[in-house]
Amino acid sequence: MKIEIWSDICCPFCYIGKRKFEKALSQFEHRDKVEVEWYSFELDQGMKTESGKNIYDYLAERKGRSREWSEKMHEQVTAIAKEAGLNYNFDVAVVSGSFDAHRLIQYAKTKGKGDAAEESLFKAYFTDGMDISDLASLIKLAPEIGLDAMELSLILKSEIFTEEVREDEKRAARIGVNGVPFFVLDNKYAISGAQDPETFLEALRSSFAETVLTE
Repeated sequence: MKIEIWSDICCPFCYIGKRKFEKALSQFEHRDKVEVEWYSFELDQGMKTESGKNIYDYLAERKGRSREWSEKMHEQVTAIAKEAGLNYNFDVAVVSGSFDAHRLIQYAKTKGKGDAAEESLFKAYFTDGMDISDLASLIKLAPEIGLDAMELSLILKSEIFTEEVREDEKRAARIGVNGVPFFVLDNKYAISGAQDPETFLEALRSSFAETVLTE
């Protein structure tokens, strides 16, 4: 049973969705038969790193709202993340593009480390305030993920895995993904957003039951 997940590192609900899905998967009776694969999705493909701009002003400008509105929104998201066991620290978040982080994930997937890369990058961005567009910072994550730092450095300083990221995004467009996180279960069920674990668990069971019946 294959679970495909489209996600962006700088999407706060993608990290929350990952935790909620993991909780559901831990309760799923056939979790040993589940394969999870992560796919690249950029919420803002043209996004440039703006180290001098905080995340509150960025969202306010993007949505055409006030700074006060943005702060309240981030407070709400922080509270939701805390309920999922995550520590969000938006005060130190760096407004940055995620393209090279996605190339790192694509490389990690070839080593069976896709999930580890997602987890490490999410924490680096939302908790530690890392600039995920900075190549040197990305390379420093290699040992934590289980990757070779020298090899990762060579990859990130080239154009390798660019096409893989773009192909994921093209496929997302073909199947109608316009927001993340987006989960596809065995090409049968699609779940959008950071749903409750119960919703994920019900979908896992239904999808697995249908797969068994058709075999």
